[in-house]
Amino acid sequence: MGEIMVLASFGIRLAEPVLALLVIVMCFISLKGGKREEHALIVLESTNDEKDYPVLYWENSIGRSRSSDIRISDPTVSRDHAVLLRRNDGWFITDTGSKSGVFVNGEKTNGRTPVVIGDIIILGTTNLILRRSADVGAKPQTKEKKHFPQGLILSCISLYESLLALQGVLNMKNADVLIPAAAFICLMWIFYFISRIAFKRLNFELESLALLLSGTGIVLAASHNTKQAFAQLGAVALGIFVYLFMLWFIEIPDRVMKWNIAISILTIILLGSTLVLGRSVHGAKNWIIIGPLSVQPSEFAKIAYIFVGAATLDILQTKKSLAAFIAVSGISIGMLVLMSDFGTAVIFFVTFLIIAFMRSGDIKTVILAITAAVLGVLVMLSVKPYIADRFAVWGHVWDFADGTGYQQVRSLIYSASGGLFGVGLSDGYLQYLFASENDLVFCLMCEELGCIMALLCAVVIGGMMIYSRSVTTRSRSTFYSIAACTAGGMLVFQSALNIFGVTDILPLTGVTLPFVSYGGTSMTACWGLISFIKAADERTYARHIPKSRKKSAKKEKIMTYTSEDYVEV
Repeated sequence: MGEIMVLASFGIRLAEPVLALLVIVMCFISLKGGKREEHALIVLESTNDEKDYPVLYWENSIGRSRSSDIRISDPTVSRDHAVLLRRNDGWFITDTGSKSGVFVNGEKTNGRTPVVIGDIIILGTTNLILRRSADVGAKPQTKEKKHFPQGLILSCISLYESLLALQGVLNMKNADVLIPAAAFICLMWIFYFISRIAFKRLNFELESLALLLSGTGIVLAASHNTKQAFAQLGAVALGIFVYLFMLWFIEIPDRVMKWNIAISILTIILLGSTLVLGRSVHGAKNWIIIGPLSVQPSEFAKIAYIFVGAATLDILQTKKSLAAFIAVSGISIGMLVLMSDFGTAVIFFVTFLIIAFMRSGDIKTVILAITAAVLGVLVMLSVKPYIADRFAVWGHVWDFADGTGYQQVRSLIYSASGGLFGVGLSDGYLQYLFASENDLVFCLMCEELGCIMALLCAVVIGGMMIYSRSVTTRSRSTFYSIAACTAGGMLVFQSALNIFGVTDILPLTGVTLPFVSYGGTSMTACWGLISFIKAADERTYARHIPKSRKKSAKKEKIMTYTSEDYVEV
């Protein structure tokens, strides 16, 4: 009987990475296939030379500059002359500090000005008439590419989670792990039906990938501590709520811009409250503990910080100064350093570099920021030399195997013992090390689930970054483009710090592995971060209509997306 259970456990360990890989492949193929083809939303027809300028995006820079979305070679047009943008209530044009101004039907504009089909926009000596793309023979939109049914993807995830839980039962000879696993599967399907029916979302692939990682972390926690698993399950539920709320909030970019100052203040308050009220836990004063509840406000500050840095194109063009953003960044990173939370401080700094480059497009700004950061680190090390001692073990963990390198040495040994398919849930030794379920969770996965499963989790997070970069080229606003790339970059960099830290490629900073590590605040914040990536996909804010209404919708000339069953309203 014992041999049968051992063989069954090994068979399950072989099947788990196959199912996970199947889910990952289906999700990314569907994400890639769901993007709309690049086609003109409207067309600007020049009366000067009868040239047509297709308008491809929701926000378009117009000018003489090569970097302009709509480039006009007329010497009377400024390099960055105007921004043509679309909102739910129509098209608008904004003068972005041009010399000659912007005129609509002969009247000079002042601020954001509405334009409709047939209006004449005058930039310098160039006259542009707003036309429907169909009226000038623009290429029609093609149908959606291949995608996999969401029900099939979720069914595969459910089977994967069930096999994980069953493996835990066989190894532990205890059925306690089944309860949090079953509860997670129920939560996953409830989330799907809410998204599909209540919010009428077109796609669910990004959420499926996050659920795959979250479910892995929950079962991993359940195999060691059932109480922690339920706490993590509650964090996932809270994270889903935050995710849905944020998708609603950022649906209208102009609404976000109105709250920009308030969110900037909130970022500083979150970090400042930790500096004043926080308790030092394992060397970093980054936790606020109230009775049994412990919260890490810096995780929520990551979300707020992206709000502060991202902006719509017309605001970026008319307010090019980065002074306010630099000020908030300096204050935030400074407070994190005072808390000795250097891992989060580095994440904030890299996030700052991404946003600064995307806002300015100037590599000199990035180089200047890096130079200033290096000088700051040198000054800090001279004032507080004990900080350097924390990194003395980096690259030499085997020389400190019985001291400061104890955790990393054991992590490397135990993770290597897991091989390709792991030793099985709860059968490893790394679980007895401190922080095995959060800081060392990547090595814990390597040992118990196998190297293949651990690498697949890393691939998912890396794939989110690649997807966020690809989807932003057709997002509705530069706010979504900047926010999505920044969120994806933050998730990847944080993952790199965790994975490379425990494997001694980078210094060990004590940051969590997104979606997998045990920690309620981190889990909730990760769900908030992927809402930025989700919002960048045009289909996110599409509305489902019955097939019976498709013909009438087309007759009404409603803009359709890549799916035949969805239209943008």
